[in-house]
Amino acid sequence: MALLEIEGLAKAYGEGASRTEVLHDVNLSIDAGEFVAIVGFSGSGKTTLISAIAGLLTPDAGEIRLRGKPVTGAGPERGVVFQNYSLMPWLTVEANIQLAVDAVFPKWTRQQRREHVARNIERVGLSHAAKRRPAQLSGGMRQRVAVARALAMNPEILLMDEPLSALDAFTRARLQDEIEALWRTERKTVVLVTNDVDEALLLADRIIPLTPAPRATLGREFRVNLARPRNRHTVNHDPAYRRLRAEITQYLMETGTRRHQVHDARVRLPDVIPITSSDFVPKAVRAVNRTKVAANVDKFAEFYEVTKRYPTPQGPLTVVDRFTLDIRKGEFISLIGHSGCGKSTVLSMIAGLTEVSDGGITLDGREVVAAGPDRGVVFQAPNLLPRLTARENVAVGVDRVYPHASPEERRDITEYYLARVGLSGALDKRAHELSNGMKQRVGLARAFALSPKLLLLDEPFGMLDALTRWELQEVLMEIWQRTRVTAICVTHDVDEAILLADRVVMMTNGPRARIGKVMNVDLPRPRTRKALLEHPDYYTYREELMTFLEEHEHRSAQAA
Repeated sequence: MALLEIEGLAKAYGEGASRTEVLHDVNLSIDAGEFVAIVGFSGSGKTTLISAIAGLLTPDAGEIRLRGKPVTGAGPERGVVFQNYSLMPWLTVEANIQLAVDAVFPKWTRQQRREHVARNIERVGLSHAAKRRPAQLSGGMRQRVAVARALAMNPEILLMDEPLSALDAFTRARLQDEIEALWRTERKTVVLVTNDVDEALLLADRIIPLTPAPRATLGREFRVNLARPRNRHTVNHDPAYRRLRAEITQYLMETGTRRHQVHDARVRLPDVIPITSSDFVPKAVRAVNRTKVAANVDKFAEFYEVTKRYPTPQGPLTVVDRFTLDIRKGEFISLIGHSGCGKSTVLSMIAGLTEVSDGGITLDGREVVAAGPDRGVVFQAPNLLPRLTARENVAVGVDRVYPHASPEERRDITEYYLARVGLSGALDKRAHELSNGMKQRVGLARAFALSPKLLLLDEPFGMLDALTRWELQEVLMEIWQRTRVTAICVTHDVDEAILLADRVVMMTNGPRARIGKVMNVDLPRPRTRKALLEHPDYYTYREELMTFLEEHEHRSAQAA
């Protein structure tokens, strides 16, 4: 008999006309000791499914059975780790875990409970921080506390709802390794909800996609028959891993293709140019004017020994040290490195948002001394005006850089780029009504609508689930292919860096970060994720990037 069985599970939210069936006819059987990963798009009902298994909500239909008995509420045999840590901020690490142990094992002696708490803190490597409070811990350490608390309940099943998605790539990788090592030691049954295919491949015995909501259900099952332990660097060479990774990725992309309308062909882009392309020509100048030839195509954007220092009580701290790079007009650069290596500082300096300490930056032959509309910036958080609609958020910038265009032309520019990012049906939705993915689409549309000389992207998809990120990468590539705007994208995602870039610039760890290596990406354009996974050189590029990051990961760990 299976340890956990789910049969015909359904769950809806809302009433009457607004009622939405999130989950529909979900069926799943999990054996004792299995590690199952459920992957899917944001909003597909993954958290609802985990909450139902945990007994934290009641399904509208169907049944969940544990060892053949119906689940009717929460219980200590199911330990849960959520994306947010849910720690008591006024309690120490030790006291947070003690709360759970006292509740689950009231008949144990005080000494037994204290020793049990200490063992579980040691299991996650936090003995040195047992007396600290959550505010004194990093994000990774807080999530370790959450894992220790769940394990301290001695559960039969460990339920993990995107436990690592809020962490940086370096911390996430370390915790993935720790979770896998704990699983091999404990042989707990684990159900992991994640949006990261690579995370699922490293950890799981089975990967099961959850189809997009509404009426989400479990899709095709993938068996992960890869030897354990799985090293994220060595599996890169494994043909079986490559095939399975491509197969799962393609399946997920196909299931998500109908979620958004890509564009509306009825909207045409007017033949007008922005004032930024003509060096602030008079308002009377119309479409007959054309952009002047770049001052130097090979050095369209130039960093010359750029250094950034910040004052500290201990003296000046050099964050970026003599960063030197020439960027061709129309080139796409990816900037990659571990957290704290100065990637965003470099981007902020060329955006004119941060002052350069030493050296200089020029754009199209002019020194960068301040921010300007000739540089479009897309941040990790799109920073929309919440009470304005999607259309109005884009129109604010369009009105500024196309003052010489007619109202109709400005409207068409706004609607054209919103259509290109798949938001034709949401033009008049206010920003606060949009999902995170939709907000970032508005941010992309706003940046492209300004027709900037330079497009600057600072982890633009970092807050999104992996599958939505794939969609927006494709949108970005499709629009960039049409505009060929010079672009710099800061990322920590190896696959994103390769997909987007003509060159990948790798930065050493901070402080005193500088360029460690530059990799030319000689892959045909236009690029898609599917084509990337099928190209014979893709994994060679991936290996080069991962090797560089691994070397600096070890140095970062030694420094810590």
